[in-house]
Amino acid sequence: MLAAALEELEAAGVRVAARGPVLLSDPVGPSLRRYANSAALLQTELAPPELLARLKATERAFGRRTGGQRWASRVLDLDIILWSGGPYVEPGLVIPHPLFRIRDFVLRPAARIAGDWRDPLSHLTVKQLTARLTRKARLRRCRAWSGP
Repeated sequence: MLAAALEELEAAGVRVAARGPVLLSDPVGPSLRRYANSAALLQTELAPPELLARLKATERAFGRRTGGQRWASRVLDLDIILWSGGPYVEPGLVIPHPLFRIRDFVLRPAARIAGDWRDPLSHLTVKQLTARLTRKARLRRCRAWSGP
């Protein structure tokens, strides 16, 4: 499904410069199914609103329906996470995606294809954000207290 969606975007004139690995993840929200997640580096002359419209048209072409319960099961979900033009905000579109920094299923595939890309708000690279999110908490070792 993901590969076919990228082919659809290329057919519409959006160049896929890199494809990340596909990861399976648990759902966010009430959906009961697991999802295949990935990332792609796209090159296009489209402005963010036009690119978002193209992504939503691709979702519809693959059977996604709008409306209903938020975060319910869906066939395909395409988002703009980062953009080379820096932050972008308008009604219905915020770039960088507001939740990407806390979503492992977004960061891990993105780190494989655009690890040095910097978040324009935190100024951390995608690799650094991934490491912060996925590293195990380390307990500090200290000497036992021996008293006064």
